[in-house]
Parts: sequence; C-alpha cells; structure tokens
Amino acid sequence: DPGADASLCGMAATGASGTNAVRYGTMRPNVLNLRVVLPDGRLLHTAGPRRQPRKRAAGYDLTSLFVGSEGTLGFLTQATLRLHPLPEATAVTIASFPSVGEAVACTVQVLQAAVPVARIEFLDEVMADACSRFSGMGLPAAATLLLELHGSRHSLTEQQQQTEEIVRQNGGSGLAWAEGLEEREQLWSMRHNAWYAALALRPGCQGYSTDVCVPISRLPDVVVETKKDLQASGLTGPMVGHVGDGNFHCILVFNSQDPEEAQHIHAFTQRLGRRALAAGGTCTGEHGVGLGKRALLQEELGQEGLDTLRSIKAALDPHNLMNPGKVL
Repeated sequence: DPGADASLCGMAATGASGTNAVRYGTMRPNVLNLRVVLPDGRLLHTAGPRRQPRKRAAGYDLTSLFVGSEGTLGFLTQATLRLHPLPEATAVTIASFPSVGEAVACTVQVLQAAVPVARIEFLDEVMADACSRFSGMGLPAAATLLLELHGSRHSLTEQQQQTEEIVRQNGGSGLAWAEGLEEREQLWSMRHNAWYAALALRPGCQGYSTDVCVPISRLPDVVVETKKDLQASGLTGPMVGHVGDGNFHCILVFNSQDPEEAQHIHAFTQRLGRRALAAGGTCTGEHGVGLGKRALLQEELGQEGLDTLRSIKAALDPHNLMNPGKVL
C-alpha cells in the first residue's frame, strides 16, 4: 500500500512500509529478489537470476542488505515481490477517543487479543481535524483510529465484535463499519492525503516528516510523551502512523525561511529519536536515516555496528560513488 508518489524500488531502497504492514509485513519481508546495478557496473540478482523462493538459507541475505540501503550500495532496478491473496470480506471503521493515550492503548489491546487486524492507523486530534477538513469527511477533532479487518464473512463478524468491545473499553465511540468498496476507498483516500492535509494547516510553509518505531508495549508512553513535547514546543506537528507495528510519524510544518523555527524542528526530531531509542526502539521505522539521523544511527547501533556498515560500504563502493554522505 505505497504512498501517492512511491515507486516499488524506492520503497525497497528506503525499507518503507504502509498501512497494511501490521498484517502483511513491511517492504523487507515482501521482497524476494532484487536486480541491482553495482557501483562498478556489474549486474547483481540478490537471490540469483530468476529465483523467487518464499524462503532461502543459501549464503548471506543479500536481498535484505539492499532493502533499506538508500541507494548507497547500488541502483535497484527491479524487484520480485511476494503476493498475498485478496480477502473474501473486508470491513473498515473509524473510532474516536478522548485522548491519544486511550487511542494507542486500544491499539495495543487489539493486538494483544490476537485480533487479526489488517490495518490500524492512528491520527491525533490535529491530524484528524486537518484530514477531515481537507477531504470533507466531517470527522470530530479527536484522537482517531482507522481499523480494517480482513477474513471470511463468518470470521469477520467475530473480529468486529472483538474490536468493538476493546474500543468501547478504551472510551472509543463512533463505530460504524463500512464494507462497500467505495466507502472504504473514501476513508483510506482521506488517510493517504494526510501529508497534503498537514501542509494545508500553514499554506506556503514546508513539511518535514519524521518517524520512529518502538515496541508495542512502549507505544502508549512514547506517543503521549511526544504529544506533550509537541504542545510544549509550540510546533505544528500533527501525528499519524501505522501504530499496529509500533510506527508513528510527526509531520512538522514550518517556515523554512525562519532559522529559529528550523532549529526547533531539528531539536524536536533529535529528542523524538532518542525517546524511541530509550524505549528500546529505532530512530526510524521506514523513512531511512538519510542525512538527518546519522548521529542517531551511531547511538542506535554502537561504534561496532557503524564500523561494520562502513566496511560493507567500502567493499561494494570503494570510490564512494553511490549517494556519498547518506547514512554514513
């Protein structure tokens, strides 16, 4: 379920994911083989030419090495992907909550109850209001979850009952299931326009998206702490994310011509990354390290880990031709 302007090899290069990740996995486990042009011009098939087994144990896992490499090791030119069957039945609902803490706690309980949910997307009250106004959906300005269930028609009824009970236990309201294709597409279209909805909060300003991923058990604490940090900082940073796998984003909208505000944005992203690391998580769940999180990468992996990455980079790209300065 890639975003609006995503490409498959771009998704693979950044180790990205989407709204279906909680059930079907991120990009990494769904890539079976890659065709890569190496820095010296050689053509590499990471699992061997024309190979597409569901699992393998032959040699090093080169496919996973290049997924998330951000163009620093070679050009990804073709991807062989795992396919998943379409479910017999699908249902989507929107639930509103009194606070972000209760919304995320509901997510944790849904997962702990082993409800085979396909998507759980979180929007804080700022993001829900922005998306509602941008897409004309009429949502309340409240912490919100979008939940989608997949299965047989019989199993779907049981999943809906379980989900409704957990939502109500956490103070959620507004449950109404949409099963028709048009209704479902309308809801997810609203979610996919979150970036543009956030930018519309401050016309003429620039958007900066940052994300972290933490263990599910720590997710409520980290989300609540981040929300407090945003409010104390006075930043425009609606929160949205694939919380079903512990991943959430802050879309920071700021005046790039204001050096002081840009500095506040940088300081916030560093605090967010370190908050995730302190919770046993990672400084980025799917956007890649790029340039802005290189210091956090060292804190996450340690010097030995970073030295190992540099050794791999030097072996494959000794002349530092591929995206020099990125990641390392």
